[in-house]
Amino acid sequence: MKPIPKSRPTRQDATGAESADPARARGSGTQTVYAAIRNEILAMTLQPGSALDEVKLSERFGMSRTPVREALLRLSADGLVTTLPNRSTIVSTIDFASLPTYFDALTLMYRVTTRGAAARRNDATMADIRLHQASFARAVDARDAYAMIEANRDFHVAIAERAGNTYYTAFFARLLDEGRRILRLYYSTFDDRLPRQYVDEHEEMISAIEAGDIEKADALSMEHAAQIVRQIQDYVGRETTARQIKNL
Repeated sequence: MKPIPKSRPTRQDATGAESADPARARGSGTQTVYAAIRNEILAMTLQPGSALDEVKLSERFGMSRTPVREALLRLSADGLVTTLPNRSTIVSTIDFASLPTYFDALTLMYRVTTRGAAARRNDATMADIRLHQASFARAVDARDAYAMIEANRDFHVAIAERAGNTYYTAFFARLLDEGRRILRLYYSTFDDRLPRQYVDEHEEMISAIEAGDIEKADALSMEHAAQIVRQIQDYVGRETTARQIKNL
């Protein structure tokens, strides 16, 4: 009689489901922690400068410190968390001083990707762009700031994907991710009632892309970026002045 093969030991993942592969289970745990903390940082639930304690996070997610540490390393690579000299970890502060150079890069990517999208024909990518635009419009109507920021990001990344340069797409996605906390602060000044102008400008950009009008797509994307930059700069200026008056 052949011996009965021993079953491989299983391990429960963060959701309580069993996994026969410890490495896969750890990877799933890392993704769970990464996604949750990332969303909280970008939604400003975790404020800039907030401490991120590995022990407390391990207790919160019911995991060992290994997947938590790996998740924090990924967030550090995204620029969302910072490890201090004493090896403690905090949510990265927003560097308002670097905003002018950030805005220069953002404006350039709006223009390059929208021009590129107008120069290419691809019905599948156009459907994706329209899908994200519909999500954005619904979020604006619902006054759901986090959904607005997510849909706006996905809309512009879809345009970049249509343009077909993977380097531009990756860089633009990184810029949009870095700017989401700024947008969250800005939207709060509207009490999350985003002007319908943003939805309309997206529609105009879609029309120019569909028509293959490269110059119009460029002009629309440049003005779209410029008005966002102006409004955020005004907001930052008001906040800076308010802090200076408070410290007098």
